[in-house]
Amino acid sequence: MEADRRALLVLMALRGISPIKLLEVADRERTAVATLEAVRRGRAGSDADREFALVVDPDDIDRALMACGASLVPFGSAGYPPQLENLEDPPAALFVKGRPLPSRERAVAIVGARNCSELGMELATAIGHDLAMSGVCVISGAARGIDAAGHQGALDAGGHTVAVLGCGIDQAYPKWSERLIRRIAETGTLVSEYPPGVPPEPYHFPARNRIVAAMCTGLVVVEGAEGSGSLISAEHALDLGRDVFAVPGAITSPLAHVPHVLIREGATLIRGVDDLMRDLKLGERLGGAPVRLDLTLAERAALDLVIAPVLPENVAKGLGVSVPEVLPLLLGLELKGLIRSVGGRFEPRLKAAST
Repeated sequence: MEADRRALLVLMALRGISPIKLLEVADRERTAVATLEAVRRGRAGSDADREFALVVDPDDIDRALMACGASLVPFGSAGYPPQLENLEDPPAALFVKGRPLPSRERAVAIVGARNCSELGMELATAIGHDLAMSGVCVISGAARGIDAAGHQGALDAGGHTVAVLGCGIDQAYPKWSERLIRRIAETGTLVSEYPPGVPPEPYHFPARNRIVAAMCTGLVVVEGAEGSGSLISAEHALDLGRDVFAVPGAITSPLAHVPHVLIREGATLIRGVDDLMRDLKLGERLGGAPVRLDLTLAERAALDLVIAPVLPENVAKGLGVSVPEVLPLLLGLELKGLIRSVGGRFEPRLKAAST
């Protein structure tokens, strides 16, 4: 009924009451109207919640919701993802903009470091792209780095991607991701447990991670330094009985810390989308056959030596030629997108693996 919907809009805007406590009060009071009245009378929530609930106009929230093109999806309603009900503290409602949310069975989350490496970004983009090409929805948090790369890969493939925001449904945060979030709103789905106008807060993002984990059948971690939020996402996924996958990295790389910790604790190591699709029983990858580049024998020999960051001198030594002779080969491979120069060394790009 409309009165309950209006009351729920106010309840979702409260900041002093946790989702689990709000659901406990709602279970006791039975309706959103009665729950809001309990807050207004000081029987639930904080003093700040009570003061806010007494003065806020739900019509203002509703107008802001309509202005940004989003809708309110209450807990237990037809559009509410049933997989979120597995959470200990599911949101009492979601704010959703864009396409209907996918089923958990055809959704995979991609998470990882914000300050990722170029190779990590390539990996996340490729995984997102090939999942989307195979009809699998990509879930992530729209943060910079691995999150953004996973979304971008799905968008480039013309597939479905869902961004779970740690701010109001009308906000684009961080600002640099505004264009990405706009693209996701146009062809995919934006989700938030926060109504319009709610700014991003540090504690919103760990809370957002539980929604990312709950919405998927499997969660992939691509890079994460010690203390990374991707570990929180993985822990939520494990608590919910979701499959957790990790892409390994060099043992000397700080960004490999979280994937390696997860692998030691039982997460499944994957080398790419084929492993992921097979382990989740999602069928064959439909990303198409890898593109083969014509390389000269000298280029092929040089590429075979660039399996990790390496100095030109070492490549020259491996080939038995001088540095001036090997530099044109390395620059040619870089122009073909197979290797990159980083700090005076050359390292392979993801494209080299299929060449």
